[in-house]
Amino acid sequence: MAPAVIGRRMDALEERLGVKLLQRTTRRISLTHEGSAFLEDCQRLLVDFNNAEASVSAGGVKASGHLRVTAPAGFGRRHVAPLVPGFLAQHPEVSLSLNLSDRVVDIVNEGFDCAVRVGDLPDSSLVGVRLADNRRLCVATPEYLRRAGTPSSPQDLGRHQCLTLSSEASQTRGWAFSVDGVVSHLRPGGRLDCSDGQVLHEWCLRGLGIAWRSTWEVQADLAAGRLVSVLDDFAAPPNGIYAVVPSARHLPLRVRLWMDFLKHSYGDRGIGAARSGSERPAKSPAGAGL
Repeated sequence: MAPAVIGRRMDALEERLGVKLLQRTTRRISLTHEGSAFLEDCQRLLVDFNNAEASVSAGGVKASGHLRVTAPAGFGRRHVAPLVPGFLAQHPEVSLSLNLSDRVVDIVNEGFDCAVRVGDLPDSSLVGVRLADNRRLCVATPEYLRRAGTPSSPQDLGRHQCLTLSSEASQTRGWAFSVDGVVSHLRPGGRLDCSDGQVLHEWCLRGLGIAWRSTWEVQADLAAGRLVSVLDDFAAPPNGIYAVVPSARHLPLRVRLWMDFLKHSYGDRGIGAARSGSERPAKSPAGAGL
């Protein structure tokens, strides 16, 4: 298209919108603030339109490309890694890298498409989609409780060996309890801490102390009597399991399909008491919260 034709069309568009989209000088043309915002919105609409076409063409969705996902180590091993083969079977043109770490991963600067996070997500520019509820309990072996006694209030934990995550992992605010309807945080102490939640779980099973663990991790142990929950009357309300992405705009189709796959899979597998597809901002970077 000839530059003169483009110029006339831009003039007509600016007149119709009532704003200047381009700043023109003899040396260069640049976008105005309004022009930049308008361009971004139009690009998003084109992406949505192309995705809508792809979802109904050639017999279904055709996603492709490489997907980089990160998740907390323990939860990822149990509830993310087992889902990957099924997702790839549905989308054979997609490849996937899964990073499992209890370290807080900066998904923007480290180039991840999506993070699965367990725990509350304070506000930020990241977008979190709630997949399921997550409840935490204080647990110990019956043998440990016979030896050390059973705490009757959160304050009693000061007299116990508590197995905590080290500061570089997560739970930086401590263990959450509900006292008289108000949620408070307590940072208990003990002789042992570790950056790996699975190690804490194993230490707890060996009777080394009380641990604050998620129900998805200790359900089988509670049912078998290997562990007993304590301080249930002070249990805090559940937080969430989230899929977190850098932005809701211009999401590649493979990322949207992965998030949808997680939502439906977690609903079918019964992880947590409830799930929803609501979106809300999330703090960057949000903790793994295990």
